[in-house]
Amino acid sequence: MLWALYQQDLNPLGNRLLSTVCAALPVFVLFWLLVPRRWLAPKAGLGGAIVALLVAWLAYKMPLGMACMAFVHGAAFGLMPVGWTIFNAMLLYNITVETGHFSLVRRSVAGLSADARIQAILIGFAFGAFLEGAAGGGTPVAICGAIMVGLGFDPFLAAVLCLIANTSPVAYGGLGTPLITLAGVTDIPAETLSIMAGHQLPLLSFVVPLYMIKCMSTWKQTWEVWPALLVSGGSFAVFQFTFATIHAYLPDVVLYPMTDVGGGIFSLVLTAIFLKFWKPKHEWHYTKAPQITPAEEEKELRAVEQLDFDPAHAKASAAPDLKHEPPLTLGNVSLAWAPYVIMSVLLLLTGLARQREQHGALHVGPLRSKYLIPIPLLDRQSQRDSQLQVEGREPQPEKAEFDFPWLTAPGSAVFVAALFSMLLLRTTPTQIARVVRRTFVQMKIPIPTIACMLGLSYVTRYAGLDATLGYAFAVTGMLYPFFAAILGWLGVFLTGTDAGSNALFGSLQKITATEIFKSGAFHHLGLLQAQTLICTANSTGGVMGKMIDAQSICVATAATHQLGKEADIFKAVIWHSIALAVIVGLITLVQAYIPPFTLLVPK
Repeated sequence: MLWALYQQDLNPLGNRLLSTVCAALPVFVLFWLLVPRRWLAPKAGLGGAIVALLVAWLAYKMPLGMACMAFVHGAAFGLMPVGWTIFNAMLLYNITVETGHFSLVRRSVAGLSADARIQAILIGFAFGAFLEGAAGGGTPVAICGAIMVGLGFDPFLAAVLCLIANTSPVAYGGLGTPLITLAGVTDIPAETLSIMAGHQLPLLSFVVPLYMIKCMSTWKQTWEVWPALLVSGGSFAVFQFTFATIHAYLPDVVLYPMTDVGGGIFSLVLTAIFLKFWKPKHEWHYTKAPQITPAEEEKELRAVEQLDFDPAHAKASAAPDLKHEPPLTLGNVSLAWAPYVIMSVLLLLTGLARQREQHGALHVGPLRSKYLIPIPLLDRQSQRDSQLQVEGREPQPEKAEFDFPWLTAPGSAVFVAALFSMLLLRTTPTQIARVVRRTFVQMKIPIPTIACMLGLSYVTRYAGLDATLGYAFAVTGMLYPFFAAILGWLGVFLTGTDAGSNALFGSLQKITATEIFKSGAFHHLGLLQAQTLICTANSTGGVMGKMIDAQSICVATAATHQLGKEADIFKAVIWHSIALAVIVGLITLVQAYIPPFTLLVPK
C-alpha cells in the first residue's frame, strides 16, 4: 500500500499553545520517566518514543505505519554507525584490560609526576580525553577516577575532578559519535559541524585544566603549576582546533573523529617532555591513600555490577600492586599502546576513503562500500509545513534513506583494530569470549538508549513535532543562540549523552535557527551558517551537562568508592556545569552577532 503524501502542520490543534504543549509531551514524558520515576534510560527512551508515536498519529494525523517506520529509521541509525562505533571502541579497550596491557598504559601516565596537581592534569584531563575519544560511554570518569583514588586522591575530590574534566572533549567522544548523530538528524555535514565546534571548544579546553586545579587547591597553589597548565591545556586546544577544522584547508584530510584520541595523546606527550625540563617548586601530593574496608569494597562492586560497568576495571585500577607489576620499558609500553596506534592509523585511512565516497561508493569486488536503502512508507512521503519551505523553491518531500557504510564507518576501522590487537597481544579464545561477553553487558544500556532516543527524534522530525516546538522557541528572538546551548545542556542531563541530546533536539535547533533567520536577526550570517551555529551549540553546550547526568555521577561514585554520595557529588558539580554552559552560550551569542567573531561560523 502506498501512503498519500503526509503534510506536516505547525498547528494541528488549531491553538498555538495547545499544539506546542502537545508537541512537547514526548520530552516531558521522557523527563518524568528519567528523573522523578528513575527509569533506566532505554525504558524511558522507549516510553518517550511511544508517546511521540501516539502524538504523531492521533494529534498530527500521521499514518501510524509511517510513524513506526520513522522510529525504525532513527533506531537503525542509532545502531549503525553510532552503536557500532561505541561497541567496538569498548571492545578494543576491554582487550587491553583483559590482557593486562591497560595497566601499563595507566602506569606510563601516572608515573610522569608525583605532584597531585600534575597527576590531575595528566590523568583526569589528557588521559581522560583520550579515553573519551577512544571509548566514551562513561569510561573516562570511571577509569580516571579509579586511578586517581589509587594514587592517593580524596575519593570525593577525584570524582568531582573527573566529572569536570570530562566536558570539552565530549563532543568528539566515541570517535566523533555526537557530531555524527547531529549530522544525521539535521542533514548538516558532520565536517561542517566539526569546524564550528572547533571554533568554540578549544577555548574551553584551554581553560578546563586551570578550572580543575583551582577546584582542588588555592589560587597560589594553582599558579605554581601554570607552566604545566599552559602546556597541557594549550597543546590539547591547538590539536583540537587542528583536527576539528583541518578539512577546511585540506579537503581530502578528514580527521575530526580522531580529535580526542590524538589530542589526549598529544597533550600527554608534550606535557611529559616538558616535565623532563620543569618541575613545580613545591611538590604537592596526598601522603596517604584512602583505606577501603572489605565490606565497603564488596558493596561498591555489587553496585557497579548493577550499573553494567565491569567491577574488575575499578578494582584493578583503584588499588594497583606496584610491587608485583613488571617495570616499565620502551618495549612493553609501546606494545600496550599499540592497539590505539593501530586504531588511529585505520581511522585515518577510512577517513580518506569516506572523502572518495562523496563522488560515489567505492567498489570492493562485487560489493559497494556503502548502500543507501530507502525506508518503506517514509521515503519522500512527508513534507514540511508551507511556512517552513524555502521561498522561491518548489516544496520537496523529506528523504528517508538509511545510509549503510559497512566499510567506511568509524566502527568498522575500530573492529579491525580490535582483531589485529587480539593477534598482537596473543589473546586466548577464553579471553576473547570473556571480552566479548563483557562488552555486550556494558553496552546493553547505552546502545538501546541511543537507538530509542534517535527513534524518538526521527518520529518528531518526520511528523513535524519538532517544527511546532521550533516555531515556539523562535519567540526568544535574538537571544536564542544563548538558549540553544542551554537546551543542549538540558538534553545531556536528560539523556546522559551528548549524542542523545543531539538526537533529541538537533532537528528542533535547526528549525528554530531557520525561523529566527527569517525574522532578520542574523545580519552577518547566511541561513546555512545560522543553522550550523545553532545546531553545533546544542552539542558544545551539551558537553557541560555531561558532569551532572545520572550515568556519569553513578559511574564516578562507583569507581571512587563513594556509593550513597551521588546527591553530594551532584551538588558539588552542578554550579560548575551551569557556569561552563553559560560560557558556551555567551560564545555562541557573540559568534552570532558580533564581527569579526561571526567570521568563525563556516559557510
